[in-house]
Amino acid sequence: EVTVNYRHGLPVITLMLPTRSERCQFTVKPVVTTVGAFLQDVQREDKGIERAEVFATDGSKVSDATLMEVLLMNDFKLVINNTAYSVSPSVKDKLSSEHATEMEDIKSLVHRLFVALHLEDHQIRKERELLQKLDHLKGELLPLEQMKAKIMDSADAKTSRLLWVGLALMSTQGGALAWLTWWVYSWDIMEPVTYFITYGSAMAFYAYFILTKQDYIYPHAKDRQFLHYFYRKSKKQHFNVERYNKLKDDLAEAEESLRRLRQPLHLRLPIQEINDKD
Repeated sequence: EVTVNYRHGLPVITLMLPTRSERCQFTVKPVVTTVGAFLQDVQREDKGIERAEVFATDGSKVSDATLMEVLLMNDFKLVINNTAYSVSPSVKDKLSSEHATEMEDIKSLVHRLFVALHLEDHQIRKERELLQKLDHLKGELLPLEQMKAKIMDSADAKTSRLLWVGLALMSTQGGALAWLTWWVYSWDIMEPVTYFITYGSAMAFYAYFILTKQDYIYPHAKDRQFLHYFYRKSKKQHFNVERYNKLKDDLAEAEESLRRLRQPLHLRLPIQEINDKD
């Protein structure tokens, strides 16, 4: 006869050892103990046991990897050598709701203790990995940053020269119109000329809007021309803008990960709450 009782919330399986002819109790931990481990304990207790297996009520063999917690939910057969024992764990002997709640509390406490004991090691290891990644990204970005700075200086200088050339042309145009109006011709002759010049300028601005889908605003036009010079110079200098942007994004992501790693673990707050505070 094999009986299953519960003591202090743990199942105690009592069975007769065939060689020693004495009853022996085995206290199992159903959450972590497997059927194979239980059978090994039985064979270790009685060296005369050559065969120890567990079968379900329908005759199918129960895998050694099955947890005892699952096995004790239903009736089963325990075969020791050539003797089969029918085991019926009583429903009322199983864990009560209070014991189940206590077990869940214990599991939660063990999990929190494990996290508390290993959290610092995990943080240090992850922080070291992020710092190494940051150093690697900064090392790759350094020559690209230097090249970018030179290209930006060149593009900015060309854009400034273009602006000054535009101012010079407008001044020359104004002086030429004034000279033609007061010294060569009269206003009656120059008025249609200035009208068509103004109308032509309006057409040019409208064409700019059609091509760029933007109004001709001087700061925007300056930035557009700067980008034109920048990308043209980058192509000549073999500066990979896409790779540079990718490295910058990876660097920002690594820095953000490092910030999140340090702050939530120290403050015990979710990332969302930290972002709300910032």
